[in-house]
Amino acid sequence: MKKVGITGGIGSGKTLVSGLFERLGIPVYHADERARELMETSATIRERLTALMGPEVYEGRRLNRQRLAGALFSDDALRQKVNSIVHPVVFEDFEAWASSFSGRPYVMQEAAIIFESGGDRYLDSVINVYAPRRVRIERVMKRDGVSRGDVLARIKSQMSERQRQRRAGHTIVNDGRRMVVPQVIKVHEELTA
Repeated sequence: MKKVGITGGIGSGKTLVSGLFERLGIPVYHADERARELMETSATIRERLTALMGPEVYEGRRLNRQRLAGALFSDDALRQKVNSIVHPVVFEDFEAWASSFSGRPYVMQEAAIIFESGGDRYLDSVINVYAPRRVRIERVMKRDGVSRGDVLARIKSQMSERQRQRRAGHTIVNDGRRMVVPQVIKVHEELTA
């Protein structure tokens, strides 16, 4: 069974595209959602985050997301350290999850930072979802109710679109003009051939 990643910049439409693959019967592991869960339930992550950031990073059993996010957006080195704590646990969780779908031609891992985390080296292929920067900015501002500056800061913290496209095996364009479904079907057919 193949393991396929699906990634893209913020606002590119990863969730939309992965949902289309799910409609084709492909199991999709939503790594970003699962990471949020594991940051509260994994003893390994809790212990290491507390050692790195102090006990106030948790409020009882709950992660203090606001404190963590504020620290991460202002400190690249800290963000890398947190990622080095969280990503290995998430990838182990993905491996265990994927093993339950052994009869499928492939499973997918949807994650915003597959390349940045090094997760691509454990995958057979990666699909990049692309949308022009201005479209992504508009989508995120509308979706999250944040300012243009906030979206630009998030975009700046991610890999460039050019780098993602160069490293991905496939690119699906979600620019609001091209039809996405035929592109998904084409990639699906290539992955099951």
